[in-house]
Amino acid sequence: MKEPLLKIGAAYIRVSDERQDEYSPDSQLKKIREYAAKEGYQIPDDYVFYDDGISGKSTRKRDEFNQMIAIAKEKDHPFDKIYVWKFSRFARNQEESLVYKNLLRKKDVAVVSVSEPLPEGPYGALIERIIEWMDEFYLINLGAEVKRGMAEKASRGEPLCAPPFGYVMRDGQYFPDEESGAADVVREIFRRYADGEGMREIAVALGDRGVKTKGGNKPDKRWISYTLNNPCFIGKIRWSTDGTRAVTRLKYDNDSIMTVQGSHEPLIDTELWERVQARLAQQKKTYPAYARQDQSVGYMLKGLVRCSACGGALTRTGYKSGKNKARCLQCCAYNVGSCHVSHSITVPRIEAAVIDGLRQAVGSQTFAVTPRKPHQTERKGIDYDKLIALEERRLDRAKDAYLAGVDTIEQYAAIKAEITDKIAELNAMRDRDNAPQSLNKAAYAAKVAGVLEIITTDGIAPEAKNEALRTVVEKIVYNKPEERVEIYFWGD
Repeated sequence: MKEPLLKIGAAYIRVSDERQDEYSPDSQLKKIREYAAKEGYQIPDDYVFYDDGISGKSTRKRDEFNQMIAIAKEKDHPFDKIYVWKFSRFARNQEESLVYKNLLRKKDVAVVSVSEPLPEGPYGALIERIIEWMDEFYLINLGAEVKRGMAEKASRGEPLCAPPFGYVMRDGQYFPDEESGAADVVREIFRRYADGEGMREIAVALGDRGVKTKGGNKPDKRWISYTLNNPCFIGKIRWSTDGTRAVTRLKYDNDSIMTVQGSHEPLIDTELWERVQARLAQQKKTYPAYARQDQSVGYMLKGLVRCSACGGALTRTGYKSGKNKARCLQCCAYNVGSCHVSHSITVPRIEAAVIDGLRQAVGSQTFAVTPRKPHQTERKGIDYDKLIALEERRLDRAKDAYLAGVDTIEQYAAIKAEITDKIAELNAMRDRDNAPQSLNKAAYAAKVAGVLEIITTDGIAPEAKNEALRTVVEKIVYNKPEERVEIYFWGD
C-alpha cells in the first residue's frame, strides 16, 4: 500500500491553572502542530483533546484524556502518535503514566513530548522515566509547600477560602453581606436556636420564606448545624492544617483544626455564641451519635422506597419504646428540613401495601417497567454519534486522498469498505442500547410470583427478602397525600 504523504496524529493539551500563561492552550497547540509537521504528521481539529483546569495527578476526571485513550484503543485507531507540550501534560503520576503509555505502545501509538525530545534506544526510555519521576516529585512537593503556605496565612487570621453565607469577599477580606439580608439570616439562626428552636424547625421556616444557601439549595438541618458551629461569625478563622476535610464532615473537635482571631467584623456577639455552643453541647450529650438502636438491622424494603414529593429515600426512624417495636419510614430530606412534605408510614403497613401491590400486578399481569440494559451499563459514557462522525471524516479524507492521486482506486475501495463496516457496527450498537425492551408478561408474572413466595415466607431473613425484591423491583414510590404506593419493576 502506498504510504500517505501526511500521517495523522493527535494532540493532548491540559492546563491546570488559568495563570499558566506560558502553557496556554493556544501556545501548546501551536508548538505541537509545528513539531508534528516536521515529522510529517497532520493534527486535525477532531483529534485535539483538551482538559481545562484539571490536575494531572489522576486521569479519573479528565474526560478528554479518557476519550482520546478510548479512540486509541480501537482496532483501527485513526492516529498513531499523541503529541504533548511536556510529558507532565500527559500525567504527573508516574504509575498511571506507565500504565497508559504501555497500553498505547501495544496499540502502536507513541506519546511524544515536543519540548523534551528523547534519544533513540534504552537511554531515551531511561530519560523518560526520570522526567516522569521529576514531574511526580514536583507535584508532591508543590502540594506540601501549598499546605504550609496556607497554614501560615491562616495563622495570621487571613481568609483562605470563599466566605460563608452571611459574608461577601472584597479585596481579599470578608465583609458582612447586609445588602442581600444574608447577614441578618445568620443572626436570626443563632438567636432562634439559642431561644430553644430546633435545627429542622429553623431550616423549614427559612425555606418557606425563600431563603437559599450559597449553593442555591433550601436550608436543611446539616446547613443550620454547620452555621451554628462556624466561629467565622464571631470574627475568627478556622483551618485544617493537614488538608483533611474534618470541618466539612462536621468533625469540629479534630486535632488538625486551627482557630485563630481574624481581621473581619463579627456578625454575632460572644455572649450569643456561648449560649448556642452550650446548647449544642447539651444536645450532643443528650442525643449522642448512634443513639438509635438496631440501626444495622435490615428490613425488607430497605433502600427501595422513595418520597413522591422530592424523590428522596424513605429511611427508618424512631426509637424502640416499650412493646411498640414497629419503626416508621420517613423521607430523609424531610428529616433534615429540605423536603417539606411528611411521608411517615410504619414499616408493617407499607410492607403489607407492597405485598398487596405485587399480588395485584401478578394477577393482572400489569407491570410499570423500567428498562434495565446491562450492556448499556458496560459501555456507559460512550458517545456513538461522535465516534460515527469521526469515522465519516476518515471516509472523507480517504476520498480526498484518492482524488488527489495519493491512493489508488483499489486502496480507496478497501478503506471505504472498512470504514463503512465500522460505521454500521457503531450504528447497530447505538440502536441496541436505545431499543425498547419487550416483556413476556406471563413469564414475568411467574418471576414476580416467585419473589412473592420468598417475601411472604416466615423465617427468611429481611436481608434475603430485600435481595429477592431487588431482582424485580426498581423502586417503590409512596404518595402519602393520596395514600398510594406505586411499584416500578425492572425489565427482563
